[in-house]
Amino acid sequence: MPRSGLDVVVAGGGPAGVVAGLLFARAGLRVTVLEKHDDFIRDFRGDTVHASTLSLLEKLGLGPAFRRLPHRDERSLTMELDDGAFTLADFSRLPGGFRHISLVPQWDLLDLLATEASRWAGFTLRQGWEVVDLVREPGGRVGGVVARDHDGAEHRVTARLTIGADGRGSVVREQARLPLRRFGAPIDVLWFRLPLAAGDPEHVTFRVTGGAMAVLVRRETHWQCGLVTPKGRAAELLRDDAAPLGERLGRMAPWLAARAAEVRAADARVLDVRLDRLRRWWRPGLLCIGDAAHAMSPVAGVGINLAVQDAVAAANRLAGPMAEGRAEADLDRLLHAVQRRRLPAAVVTQALQRAVHDRLIRPVSVAAEGSPPPVPRVLRVVGRSPALQRLLGRILAIGFRPESPRSPVVPPVR
Repeated sequence: MPRSGLDVVVAGGGPAGVVAGLLFARAGLRVTVLEKHDDFIRDFRGDTVHASTLSLLEKLGLGPAFRRLPHRDERSLTMELDDGAFTLADFSRLPGGFRHISLVPQWDLLDLLATEASRWAGFTLRQGWEVVDLVREPGGRVGGVVARDHDGAEHRVTARLTIGADGRGSVVREQARLPLRRFGAPIDVLWFRLPLAAGDPEHVTFRVTGGAMAVLVRRETHWQCGLVTPKGRAAELLRDDAAPLGERLGRMAPWLAARAAEVRAADARVLDVRLDRLRRWWRPGLLCIGDAAHAMSPVAGVGINLAVQDAVAAANRLAGPMAEGRAEADLDRLLHAVQRRRLPAAVVTQALQRAVHDRLIRPVSVAAEGSPPPVPRVLRVVGRSPALQRLLGRILAIGFRPESPRSPVVPPVR
């Protein structure tokens, strides 16, 4: 088939893919984002928007619109142990204009970004189009993707640049045969909802006890609960229509016991936690970003923010040269430059997540239920040190090497 006339095709309509589509379209390029689902509504996706991403939204002129979305701002994170609670991370003194993190339904965030991107004539979002293969040109260069639409028909979508932003199970990286390093993860997470009640705590809490760990996130209308389980053991908590799940959470958080008893197996979703990283994020004509390049653990909820920063770095490096009509060989060298730019942040973040897995989560998960939780001494030290709480808050909320948009912008035309 003839070329579809695109500059960029993006596989995946998550935060990385939609932000990339927005930024490349703002530079005057023709870009299509392909999302395999018919809409953005999926429960229990990452919903934590950190200060670095809030700053990006402000720079894009989306700050006021974001603040109109249903959301909760958190100025600290708390760890609750059997012998009391302490502040784990303090965001109240972060540099810059945002001294909090925000919890917002991911579908609302994606709708906001896609609506903004649609103001540029070069942007197209196709939902219900699943990427199943790559278009390979003579010489091995990637020239786009093969996608299957709602009706099962396949389409060749060709472009000068293909971006793989299709998550932890990336078809793009699999079809490109990019070398992958797997670190493994000792846990899965069972996600489910519980209703709010008068007198409930106001903030996000990490509840840790011997043999169990949970994150309790207060939303506008409900509690989003994540119960950490040893890898492959989630099914044990879902037997007897999730009675063991409700009993365990009820023992950990007695104020939730009655509501936890009402949870049913059909209400829970199992997150298969993975931690991996591509050794090479690109091939000629192709770049992977976000979880497709480096799958993150849910520890600290940093996945969205790293993915968004990848998208910004890619647009900063590539959008201008593409708009100028640079040769393909020049663009390929810039793909390598994007990986060099973003790799250190991914490496350091994953190293910290692996340390949390090994030093906190694994010992807690194998401890006898009801025993004192084996919490690393360093975390108890953090609980007594406001300075360390602020430092950890900065690491979590801003991260390593935050990006600021520098790609060219043409006026929107619609």
